[in-house]
Amino acid sequence: MGTHAGAHPHAHPVTGIRDPRDRPDLDALRAVTRRLIGLDSAGGGAAAVPLVRAVVREVPEATAAPASLAGAGSDRLAVLAELCEVIGWILFDAGHHGAAHRMNARALALAELCGDRWTARLTLLNDSMLLAHTGRPLAALAAAARARGPRPLPPRVAALVLIREAHATAMRGARREPADLMARADSLFLDGVSRYDPAWAWWLDERELTGHRGWVAARVRDFDRAVPLLRRAGTAPGDPSYRHLFTAHLLAALTGAGAWTDAEQLVADLAPRAAAIGSARTTESLRGTARRLLHGPDRAPGYVRDAAVFLLESLPPTPAG
Repeated sequence: MGTHAGAHPHAHPVTGIRDPRDRPDLDALRAVTRRLIGLDSAGGGAAAVPLVRAVVREVPEATAAPASLAGAGSDRLAVLAELCEVIGWILFDAGHHGAAHRMNARALALAELCGDRWTARLTLLNDSMLLAHTGRPLAALAAAARARGPRPLPPRVAALVLIREAHATAMRGARREPADLMARADSLFLDGVSRYDPAWAWWLDERELTGHRGWVAARVRDFDRAVPLLRRAGTAPGDPSYRHLFTAHLLAALTGAGAWTDAEQLVADLAPRAAAIGSARTTESLRGTARRLLHGPDRAPGYVRDAAVFLLESLPPTPAG
Protein backbone atom coordinates (compact mmCIF):
# COMPACT_ATOMS: atom_id res chain seq x y z
CA MET A 1 0.00 0.00 0.00
CA GLY A 2 1.18 3.53 -0.69
CA THR A 3 1.46 6.35 1.82
CA HIS A 4 -1.60 8.42 2.67
CA ALA A 5 -2.06 11.48 0.52
CA GLY A 6 0.14 14.23 1.82
CA ALA A 7 2.04 11.93 4.22
CA HIS A 8 5.77 12.25 4.61
CA PRO A 9 7.43 9.69 2.25
CA HIS A 10 9.43 8.23 5.15
CA ALA A 11 6.56 8.14 7.65
CA HIS A 12 6.15 4.99 9.70
CA PRO A 13 3.23 2.98 8.20
CA VAL A 14 1.64 2.39 11.63
CA THR A 15 2.31 5.53 13.64
CA GLY A 16 2.47 8.02 10.75
CA ILE A 17 5.58 9.47 12.41
CA ARG A 18 8.50 10.41 10.21
CA ASP A 19 11.98 8.96 10.41
CA PRO A 20 12.72 8.70 14.17
CA ARG A 21 16.01 10.47 13.56
CA ASP A 22 13.80 13.55 13.31
CA ARG A 23 11.81 14.42 16.42
CA PRO A 24 8.10 14.11 15.65
CA ASP A 25 6.33 17.45 15.86
CA LEU A 26 3.62 18.11 18.40
CA ASP A 27 0.78 17.63 15.90
CA ALA A 28 2.11 14.16 15.05
CA LEU A 29 2.34 13.23 18.72
CA ARG A 30 -1.19 14.52 19.39
CA ALA A 31 -2.49 12.56 16.39
CA VAL A 32 -0.93 9.34 17.68
CA THR A 33 -2.46 9.95 21.13
CA ARG A 34 -5.89 10.41 19.55
CA ARG A 35 -5.47 7.18 17.56
CA LEU A 36 -4.51 5.29 20.70
CA ILE A 37 -7.58 6.59 22.54
CA GLY A 38 -9.81 5.63 19.62
CA LEU A 39 -8.41 2.11 19.38
CA ASP A 40 -8.75 1.57 23.13
CA SER A 41 -12.32 2.86 23.17
CA ALA A 42 -13.36 0.69 20.22
CA GLY A 43 -11.54 -2.54 21.02
CA GLY A 44 -9.98 -2.35 24.47
CA GLY A 45 -6.34 -2.18 25.44
CA ALA A 46 -5.41 -5.28 23.41
CA ALA A 47 -6.46 -3.54 20.19
CA ALA A 48 -4.17 -0.60 20.92
CA VAL A 49 -1.07 -2.53 22.07
CA PRO A 50 0.42 -2.94 18.53
CA LEU A 51 0.34 0.84 18.08
CA VAL A 52 1.82 1.30 21.57
CA ARG A 53 4.73 -0.95 20.59
CA ALA A 54 5.27 1.02 17.39
CA VAL A 55 5.20 4.32 19.27
CA VAL A 56 7.74 3.06 21.80
CA ARG A 57 10.04 2.10 18.91
CA GLU A 58 9.51 5.26 16.87
CA VAL A 59 9.37 7.92 19.61
CA PRO A 60 12.52 7.66 21.79
CA GLU A 61 11.17 10.43 24.03
CA ALA A 62 8.37 8.09 25.14
CA THR A 63 10.90 5.93 26.98
CA ALA A 64 13.72 8.40 27.68
CA ALA A 65 14.52 9.26 31.30
CA PRO A 66 12.21 12.19 32.11
CA ALA A 67 15.09 14.24 33.55
CA SER A 68 16.85 14.06 30.18
CA LEU A 69 13.88 15.90 28.61
CA ALA A 70 13.84 18.79 31.08
CA GLY A 71 14.92 21.24 28.39
CA ALA A 72 12.37 20.11 25.82
CA GLY A 73 9.93 22.97 26.50
CA SER A 74 6.70 22.91 28.46
CA ASP A 75 4.41 22.34 25.46
CA ARG A 76 6.37 19.31 24.30
CA LEU A 77 6.60 17.90 27.81
CA ALA A 78 2.83 18.27 28.26
CA VAL A 79 2.11 16.43 24.99
CA LEU A 80 4.57 13.67 25.90
CA ALA A 81 3.04 13.39 29.39
CA GLU A 82 -0.42 12.91 27.88
CA LEU A 83 0.91 10.33 25.41
CA CYS A 84 2.57 8.37 28.23
CA GLU A 85 -0.57 8.60 30.39
CA VAL A 86 -2.65 7.11 27.57
CA ILE A 87 -0.05 4.37 26.97
CA GLY A 88 -0.07 3.57 30.70
CA TRP A 89 -3.85 3.22 30.68
CA ILE A 90 -3.78 0.96 27.60
CA LEU A 91 -1.08 -1.28 29.06
CA PHE A 92 -3.15 -1.61 32.24
CA ASP A 93 -6.30 -2.52 30.35
CA ALA A 94 -4.31 -4.99 28.25
CA GLY A 95 -2.99 -6.75 31.36
CA HIS A 96 0.63 -5.57 31.28
CA HIS A 97 0.63 -4.30 34.85
CA GLY A 98 4.34 -3.75 35.51
CA ALA A 99 4.82 -1.88 32.24
CA ALA A 100 1.70 0.17 32.94
CA HIS A 101 2.95 1.23 36.37
CA ARG A 102 6.33 2.24 34.91
CA MET A 103 4.65 4.27 32.15
CA ASN A 104 2.42 5.95 34.73
CA ALA A 105 5.54 6.96 36.68
CA ARG A 106 7.04 8.39 33.47
CA ALA A 107 3.85 10.32 32.64
CA LEU A 108 3.71 11.71 36.17
CA ALA A 109 7.34 12.83 36.07
CA LEU A 110 6.87 14.55 32.70
CA ALA A 111 3.68 16.26 33.87
CA GLU A 112 5.41 17.52 36.99
CA LEU A 113 8.36 18.81 34.94
CA CYS A 114 6.07 21.07 32.93
CA GLY A 115 3.58 21.88 35.70
CA ASP A 116 0.65 20.05 34.04
CA ARG A 117 -1.24 19.28 37.22
CA TRP A 118 -4.32 17.86 35.45
CA THR A 119 -2.42 15.19 33.55
CA ALA A 120 -0.54 14.44 36.78
CA ARG A 121 -3.84 13.96 38.62
CA LEU A 122 -5.32 11.78 35.89
CA THR A 123 -2.19 9.61 35.92
CA LEU A 124 -2.40 9.22 39.70
CA LEU A 125 -6.08 8.28 39.45
CA ASN A 126 -5.22 5.67 36.79
CA ASP A 127 -2.40 4.32 38.92
CA SER A 128 -4.71 4.12 41.94
CA MET A 129 -7.04 1.88 39.94
CA LEU A 130 -4.09 -0.23 38.77
CA LEU A 131 -2.78 -0.61 42.31
CA ALA A 132 -6.21 -1.66 43.57
CA HIS A 133 -6.53 -4.13 40.69
CA THR A 134 -3.22 -5.73 41.62
CA GLY A 135 -4.20 -6.12 45.28
CA ARG A 136 -2.49 -3.09 46.82
CA PRO A 137 -5.29 -1.03 48.40
CA LEU A 138 -3.02 0.98 50.72
CA ALA A 139 -0.89 2.10 47.77
CA ALA A 140 -4.09 2.84 45.84
CA LEU A 141 -5.26 5.09 48.68
CA ALA A 142 -1.90 6.88 48.71
CA ALA A 143 -2.11 7.54 44.96
CA ALA A 144 -5.65 8.90 45.37
CA ALA A 145 -4.47 11.16 48.21
CA ARG A 146 -1.72 12.56 45.97
CA ALA A 147 -4.32 13.20 43.27
CA ARG A 148 -6.48 15.06 45.78
CA GLY A 149 -3.68 17.46 46.70
CA PRO A 150 -3.90 20.33 49.18
CA ARG A 151 -6.51 22.52 47.44
CA PRO A 152 -10.22 21.96 46.72
CA LEU A 153 -10.86 20.18 43.42
CA PRO A 154 -13.59 20.80 40.82
CA PRO A 155 -16.55 18.44 41.27
CA ARG A 156 -15.88 15.75 38.65
CA VAL A 157 -12.23 15.34 39.63
CA ALA A 158 -13.13 15.27 43.32
CA ALA A 159 -15.77 12.62 42.56
CA LEU A 160 -13.15 10.46 40.82
CA VAL A 161 -10.85 10.69 43.83
CA LEU A 162 -13.71 9.56 46.08
CA ILE A 163 -14.49 6.64 43.76
CA ARG A 164 -10.87 5.44 43.91
CA GLU A 165 -10.94 5.77 47.71
CA ALA A 166 -14.21 3.84 47.92
CA HIS A 167 -12.76 0.88 46.00
CA ALA A 168 -9.60 0.80 48.08
CA THR A 169 -11.37 1.07 51.44
CA ALA A 170 -13.80 -1.68 50.41
CA MET A 171 -10.83 -3.90 49.58
CA ARG A 172 -9.45 -3.26 53.06
CA GLY A 173 -12.63 -4.66 54.62
CA ALA A 174 -14.55 -1.49 55.48
CA ARG A 175 -18.31 -1.67 54.96
CA ARG A 176 -19.81 1.72 55.82
CA GLU A 177 -17.01 3.98 54.60
CA PRO A 178 -17.10 2.85 50.92
CA ALA A 179 -20.83 3.58 50.74
CA ASP A 180 -20.31 7.00 52.35
CA LEU A 181 -17.53 7.84 49.88
CA MET A 182 -19.73 6.85 46.94
CA ALA A 183 -22.62 8.92 48.31
CA ARG A 184 -20.31 11.93 48.39
CA ALA A 185 -19.20 11.16 44.82
CA ASP A 186 -22.87 11.04 43.77
CA SER A 187 -23.48 14.43 45.33
CA LEU A 188 -20.50 16.00 43.56
CA PHE A 189 -21.58 14.46 40.26
CA LEU A 190 -24.98 16.11 40.60
CA ASP A 191 -23.20 19.47 40.86
CA GLY A 192 -22.39 19.06 37.16
CA VAL A 193 -19.23 19.85 35.25
CA SER A 194 -17.68 23.14 36.28
CA ARG A 195 -15.52 25.40 34.15
CA TYR A 196 -12.59 24.32 36.30
CA ASP A 197 -12.92 20.61 35.45
CA PRO A 198 -10.27 19.42 32.96
CA ALA A 199 -11.24 18.23 29.49
CA TRP A 200 -10.71 14.57 30.37
CA ALA A 201 -13.41 14.65 33.07
CA TRP A 202 -16.05 14.06 30.35
CA TRP A 203 -15.88 10.28 30.70
CA LEU A 204 -17.33 10.31 34.23
CA ASP A 205 -20.93 10.24 33.08
CA GLU A 206 -23.99 8.80 34.79
CA ARG A 207 -23.48 5.26 33.45
CA GLU A 208 -19.85 5.22 34.59
CA LEU A 209 -20.80 6.43 38.06
CA THR A 210 -23.63 3.88 38.27
CA GLY A 211 -21.20 1.11 37.36
CA HIS A 212 -18.77 2.10 40.09
CA ARG A 213 -21.59 2.34 42.63
CA GLY A 214 -22.55 -1.22 41.78
CA TRP A 215 -18.95 -2.45 41.75
CA VAL A 216 -18.21 -0.95 45.18
CA ALA A 217 -21.44 -2.46 46.53
CA ALA A 218 -20.34 -5.85 45.19
CA ARG A 219 -16.96 -5.46 46.89
CA VAL A 220 -18.73 -5.23 50.27
CA ARG A 221 -21.04 -8.11 49.24
CA ASP A 222 -24.17 -5.96 49.15
CA PHE A 223 -25.42 -7.91 46.15
CA ASP A 224 -29.04 -6.76 46.40
CA ARG A 225 -27.79 -3.24 45.70
CA ALA A 226 -24.96 -4.20 43.34
CA VAL A 227 -26.91 -6.28 40.82
CA PRO A 228 -29.44 -3.67 39.61
CA LEU A 229 -26.76 -0.97 39.46
CA LEU A 230 -24.36 -3.10 37.44
CA ARG A 231 -27.18 -4.23 35.18
CA ARG A 232 -28.00 -0.58 34.42
CA ALA A 233 -24.34 0.19 33.75
CA GLY A 234 -23.74 -2.86 31.54
CA THR A 235 -22.60 -2.55 27.99
CA ALA A 236 -24.98 -1.32 25.32
CA PRO A 237 -24.30 -1.18 21.55
CA GLY A 238 -21.88 1.62 20.76
CA ASP A 239 -20.51 1.90 24.30
CA PRO A 240 -16.75 2.24 24.76
CA SER A 241 -15.02 -1.09 25.27
CA TYR A 242 -14.08 -0.43 28.89
CA ARG A 243 -17.74 -0.65 29.92
CA HIS A 244 -17.64 -4.43 29.36
CA LEU A 245 -15.98 -4.48 32.78
CA PHE A 246 -19.28 -3.65 34.49
CA THR A 247 -20.94 -6.63 32.79
CA ALA A 248 -18.14 -8.86 34.08
CA HIS A 249 -18.73 -7.57 37.61
CA LEU A 250 -22.46 -8.11 37.14
CA LEU A 251 -21.76 -11.79 36.52
CA ALA A 252 -19.65 -11.94 39.68
CA ALA A 253 -22.41 -10.23 41.69
CA LEU A 254 -25.09 -12.59 40.34
CA THR A 255 -23.04 -15.60 41.36
CA GLY A 256 -22.32 -14.04 44.75
CA ALA A 257 -26.05 -13.59 45.24
CA GLY A 258 -26.78 -17.15 44.13
CA ALA A 259 -28.91 -15.86 41.24
CA TRP A 260 -28.03 -18.93 39.19
CA THR A 261 -30.58 -18.62 36.39
CA ASP A 262 -29.66 -14.99 35.74
CA ALA A 263 -25.96 -15.89 35.84
CA GLU A 264 -26.42 -18.72 33.33
CA GLN A 265 -28.39 -16.44 31.00
CA LEU A 266 -25.70 -13.77 31.19
CA VAL A 267 -23.00 -16.32 30.32
CA ALA A 268 -25.08 -17.47 27.36
CA ASP A 269 -25.14 -13.87 26.17
CA LEU A 270 -21.47 -13.15 26.89
CA ALA A 271 -19.67 -16.29 25.79
CA PRO A 272 -20.26 -15.98 22.02
CA ARG A 273 -18.74 -12.48 22.17
CA ALA A 274 -16.02 -13.21 24.72
CA ALA A 275 -13.20 -13.88 22.25
CA ALA A 276 -13.52 -10.31 20.94
CA ILE A 277 -13.21 -8.64 24.36
CA GLY A 278 -9.96 -6.69 24.20
CA SER A 279 -9.83 -5.68 27.87
CA ALA A 280 -7.71 -8.03 29.99
CA ARG A 281 -9.27 -6.48 33.11
CA THR A 282 -12.63 -7.70 31.87
CA THR A 283 -11.47 -11.15 30.81
CA GLU A 284 -9.57 -11.62 34.09
CA SER A 285 -12.78 -10.90 36.01
CA LEU A 286 -14.81 -13.28 33.85
CA ARG A 287 -12.16 -15.99 34.13
CA GLY A 288 -12.01 -15.60 37.91
CA THR A 289 -15.79 -15.86 38.24
CA ALA A 290 -15.92 -18.94 36.01
CA ARG A 291 -13.22 -20.67 38.05
CA ARG A 292 -14.99 -19.86 41.31
CA LEU A 293 -18.16 -21.40 39.89
CA LEU A 294 -16.25 -24.58 39.10
CA HIS A 295 -14.00 -24.84 42.14
CA GLY A 296 -15.38 -22.49 44.81
CA PRO A 297 -16.73 -23.57 48.20
CA ASP A 298 -20.36 -22.79 47.25
CA ARG A 299 -21.27 -25.42 44.70
CA ALA A 300 -23.19 -23.94 41.81
CA PRO A 301 -25.87 -26.03 40.07
CA GLY A 302 -24.67 -28.28 37.25
CA TYR A 303 -26.13 -26.15 34.48
CA VAL A 304 -24.23 -23.10 35.82
CA ARG A 305 -20.99 -25.09 36.02
CA ASP A 306 -21.53 -26.14 32.40
CA ALA A 307 -21.97 -22.47 31.50
CA ALA A 308 -18.73 -21.65 33.34
CA VAL A 309 -16.84 -24.24 31.27
CA PHE A 310 -18.32 -22.71 28.10
CA LEU A 311 -17.20 -19.26 29.21
CA LEU A 312 -13.65 -20.39 30.01
CA GLU A 313 -13.38 -22.03 26.60
CA SER A 314 -14.63 -18.84 24.92
CA LEU A 315 -12.31 -16.31 26.57
CA PRO A 316 -9.16 -15.09 24.79
CA PRO A 317 -5.83 -16.31 26.22
CA THR A 318 -4.18 -14.44 29.07
CA PRO A 319 -1.80 -11.77 27.69
CA ALA A 320 1.92 -12.53 27.91
CA GLY A 321 4.88 -10.19 28.13
